[in-house]
Parts: sequence; C-alpha cells; structure tokens
Amino acid sequence: MALILASGSPRRREMLESLQLDFQVRIADGDGPIVSQNPADRVLGHALFKARALASECPADWVLAADTLVYGQDKFFPKPKNRAHAKFMLEQLVAMGEHEVWTGSCLIGPDGQEFSRAEMSRVAFEVIPPQALTRYLEGREWTDKAGAYAIQGWAGAYTQLLEGDFNTVVGLSQSAVLELFAQAGLSPEAFRR
Repeated sequence: MALILASGSPRRREMLESLQLDFQVRIADGDGPIVSQNPADRVLGHALFKARALASECPADWVLAADTLVYGQDKFFPKPKNRAHAKFMLEQLVAMGEHEVWTGSCLIGPDGQEFSRAEMSRVAFEVIPPQALTRYLEGREWTDKAGAYAIQGWAGAYTQLLEGDFNTVVGLSQSAVLELFAQAGLSPEAFRR
C-alpha cells in the first residue's frame, strides 16, 4: 500500500515532504470536464477526476489529488495560454482589488472510498508598477499557474492574504491533507518514512 500524489507540482511535493510522508508521484492527464460554474464544485470536480484516473491504475494504493483555481467577479482565471494572456489576467486581478483562490483535494482509498474537501482563501493585489510587471512577464514564473501568479514567488511582494490558509493559495495545505486522512481513518504514520 502506497500513497500516490497525482500531481507534478513541486509545491505539492514539498508540502507532503514537510509532513515527512513517503509517497510516489504520478501525473494525471488533464483536469477533466468542467462540472460547474460554482468554484468549490469545479475545483472538487477537477481533483476527483485526477484522483479517479490514477486510482483505476493503482487500485491497491491511496491516491491524493488537488486542483487550484483563481476566481473573482464571477470569472475563472485559468493557467495563462501565453504572455499576453498572463498580462491581461494580472491586470484584471489588480483592478478587482481582491479575489478568491480555491483548492480542492481528494483522497481515494484501495476500497474506492472517496474523501474530498474544498478550501478558499481571499487575496488582494496591490498596484504593480509597469516596469515590474514587464520584468516578471519576461521570465517564466507565470507559466502553469492559475491566475498567472504564485503567491510564494514574485507576486508575494504585491499581494496580501486577507482570509484563509496561505498554502491553499500555494496549491494544497497541510491541514487539508490531515483532514482527508482523518476522514479516511488513516494516520499519517501509515505513510511515514
């Protein structure tokens, strides 16, 4: 029996390592269909899709998956398609003042039982000087990030966490993982090195 993280995210790997868990990484293909315009339902749908895809390949193991979405003013801010899209999203997020970041997580056991939860944090962007935004977009940090930013990176100088867990914005919190384990009746010791 192993714990499998269904994500290639370095941040999610670091979070599980900080809990001193022994786990394997397998990357799930895609997010699956859009199941809802409600951010909690959508992020849970994506996490469940990823977890189910790998659970079918690894039926004897526990599979943990997560998905993060940026949401504000009834719009989703996905991973940017290109530099212009990243610039457009960041300018919109700054103009909004504040937005929500949702992370859904799902744990599926060998018996097929599913445990899931969605968490939300509120984030505010300050005004970003045009030169700083240009320099940021010349790099690659904005790629593969919902909303084109990572709060633990460059954007940390221009954002403020207003509510919730910082690690929900990063992509998965320790409390979410421990809560999923508790729901499943699992002790983290089952996966300790």
